[in-house]
Amino acid sequence: MYELRGKRVWVAGHRGMVGSAVVRRLAAEDCEVLTSARAEVDLKRQTDVEAFLAAARPDAVVVAAAKVGGILANDTYPADFLYDNLMIEANIIHASYTVGVEKLLFLGSSCIYPKLAPQPIPEAALLTGPLEPTNEWYAIAKIAGIKLAQAYRKQHGCDFISAMPTNLYGSGDNFDLQSSHVLPALIRKAHEAKRRGETSITIWGTGTPRREFLHADDCADALVFLLKTYSGFEHVNVGSGEDVTILELAQRVAAAVGFSGEIVHDLTKPDGTPRKLMAADKLRSMGWSPKIDLDTGIARAYASFLAETVEATA
Repeated sequence: MYELRGKRVWVAGHRGMVGSAVVRRLAAEDCEVLTSARAEVDLKRQTDVEAFLAAARPDAVVVAAAKVGGILANDTYPADFLYDNLMIEANIIHASYTVGVEKLLFLGSSCIYPKLAPQPIPEAALLTGPLEPTNEWYAIAKIAGIKLAQAYRKQHGCDFISAMPTNLYGSGDNFDLQSSHVLPALIRKAHEAKRRGETSITIWGTGTPRREFLHADDCADALVFLLKTYSGFEHVNVGSGEDVTILELAQRVAAAVGFSGEIVHDLTKPDGTPRKLMAADKLRSMGWSPKIDLDTGIARAYASFLAETVEATA
């Protein structure tokens, strides 16, 4: 057990969906949560990160900071996704070593796995085949982060671990249609269509690919659990253990939003990976399981979207 009580924990990326969920979850751990504003610390600049960590001296670090986006964003800005994420993770991990951080948790992504990985995807599938081309830049950066954490553990004995969440959603999500992931994009599409009285919404591709989703609050709970209980070389999958087709997801989002129109397929757009379900056996065997089912989570995410929309237009 790594006792968090009384510790100073830096959550890098605290304003993002996952980072903010981790901050909320840490409130129950009787620890001091440290955050850094983007204007104060540019995580892509080594000197900024080193200066911040030298002054703040956290006991533990959660690396939730990243440049993220959906298929369109990844395919349009490959250099940004590779460079920004490489710099962020390298600076934080190295500086954490130099100031003597006791525990570090690096947050990756399920896109690290091969496009045609066995389903459900075990942790051992990493680096066993070609990546999905539409997000390989982000995936390569995240793989480098895993390996960097492992390298510091191997060479320097650092208690640095990695967790690979599945597709996440929840409060504070990105609902911009040009850069968001599929679930928040569907919420935005269904809401706009309902508001305008439109009779249909369009989804990319055939709707047959299967995807797994986990609410950000469940993810944060799993990350704090791992921070306290896990110390190992191999990364750990963090998922719900269940998946749905994109068409079924669209139908469930439409029901939550109250949109009753038709769901149309744009077959000129790519499907992406046919299926991406991560094996949850390792984390479940440690004693953790999710608490928020998909329909409840979608309803919460939609309520968050409505609240953010009202706040933005106030």
